[in-house]
Amino acid sequence: MTVYNIVEVLWVISAIGLTVLVLLHSPKGDGIGAIGGQAQLFSSTKSAETTLNRVTWTLAVLFLSFTVVLSANWLTQ
Repeated sequence: MTVYNIVEVLWVISAIGLTVLVLLHSPKGDGIGAIGGQAQLFSSTKSAETTLNRVTWTLAVLFLSFTVVLSANWLTQ
């Protein structure tokens, strides 16, 4: 395996992981329930959600970095 193949595999893994993590996030909006005044304006952030946000942002940065490296052909000779 070459370095290019390893980066491709890491790129695919980060894409799949990012997709899963985005789907795990709880919705931020209240939708139509906000009209009736049932929305909570100030809710406490949980440590699990904070950790999920940090991991999601980290994977997003990794995915975008791998995308730039692969699309610029910096690893090919």
